[in-house]
Amino acid sequence: MPSLAVGLRERMRVRDFLMLLHRLLLLVVLFGSVFCCCEGARAQGVVEATAGPQNRSAKGVYTLPPEKMKLAVALFRMRTLLHFAGAGWGILQLLLVLALGVAARLRDVAVRVTRNRWGQGFLFTLLLLAVLLVLDLPLAVYGHHLSLVYGLSVQGWASWLGDLGKSFVLDWLTTGLGVMLLFWLIGRSERRWWFWFWIPAMVSVVFGVFVSPIFIDPLFNHFEPLVTHDPALVVRLERVVARGPLTIPPERMFWMQASAKYTGLNAYVTGIGPSKRVVVWDTSIAKATPDEISYIFGHEMGHYVLHHIYRTLVFVGVLMLAAFWVGFHLARYLLRRYGARWGIASQHDWAALAVYLMVLATLTFVTEPLVNGYSRAQEHAADVYGQEAIHGIVADPQRTAAESFQVLGETSLDDPTPHPFVEWWSYSHPSIANRATFAAAYDPWGPDGHPRYFAK
Repeated sequence: MPSLAVGLRERMRVRDFLMLLHRLLLLVVLFGSVFCCCEGARAQGVVEATAGPQNRSAKGVYTLPPEKMKLAVALFRMRTLLHFAGAGWGILQLLLVLALGVAARLRDVAVRVTRNRWGQGFLFTLLLLAVLLVLDLPLAVYGHHLSLVYGLSVQGWASWLGDLGKSFVLDWLTTGLGVMLLFWLIGRSERRWWFWFWIPAMVSVVFGVFVSPIFIDPLFNHFEPLVTHDPALVVRLERVVARGPLTIPPERMFWMQASAKYTGLNAYVTGIGPSKRVVVWDTSIAKATPDEISYIFGHEMGHYVLHHIYRTLVFVGVLMLAAFWVGFHLARYLLRRYGARWGIASQHDWAALAVYLMVLATLTFVTEPLVNGYSRAQEHAADVYGQEAIHGIVADPQRTAAESFQVLGETSLDDPTPHPFVEWWSYSHPSIANRATFAAAYDPWGPDGHPRYFAK
């Protein structure tokens, strides 16, 4: 039996760890609050600066009228606060689940209910995910509330809750299978399970990209053949497809009823191999011109032609391998130091899953700038490809691309002057303002121009 002094030291360690995480969360919230104040002052200055047409043209290619500018800056402020506070809360909630003994009690429930190993694993996963869903729900509800208030979404609460329920079931089934595999590997290789688990994890990522457009996407949105809604657009997109080494017949072009949930615009290529297809949102057809849709689609096509899907899989694979190795050592350290206090006997314990998830959430947040920087580079390359792909199909590719970003920015209330730090940390795409400015200036078919992806 441990002495009183040992018990006190152990409690002090846990308390110190809790205080450290609490301070980190406070720093995140404090950053968001200070940032909000600074952004509020910036919003007033920007609105005043864009009050006249002459000032708007001086600010850049992508601009917003004063009223929309106020909304865009306020929305940017709230999105930023939600992003960083949500990341901090995602880590802290898992720590609380561990420190308060919730994970251990959920494990005890699963073990009491059934002796079957599969039953225990899936039941524990269900209970843990349910607890995390409840803890996440306030931020998720507020995020959807903001989307409704700012006109980015028209999805009713019943439909939103339905999607949330379907996502939860899918998460439970896929996570449950992953948990069973993870703990089986831990039992077979206590020191190398992180590597053996990485292999099926990558296989599941590739499989997910393949099956998503066929089985997952139709669960959340309604799709129909594009030719039944806009045959002229099919002909236009076929011309864009012909510019690149892709084969996408009309029967693989689909119309999506996005207007039932969203007000934004999109057109994209999804899937790999036999599941590859074109999807155009009905909101794009309603709000954008055929030329603008051609550019948006050309951008998405660029991701495939430039092999971004496969390169991203390699990038994600390397990053996951490194994260699994680091996560393995961090989890072992936490279990050695705090496992007894949390009621977790070893890494074989079902409750250790909460430790693995907490470590993964922390590593995901820390590596976010690296992942987003890589993503922004690919998005810029796709912008260049899309603008070159519509050359000869639209009269003025520069103007078409710039106007596409203007429409995208206005419908999504994208702030023309986002904070550089926030863009660097959390933006997976370059800002709309930067993309529009580049598009308006990029003329590779001019006298001194050199197209990057097509022959001049």
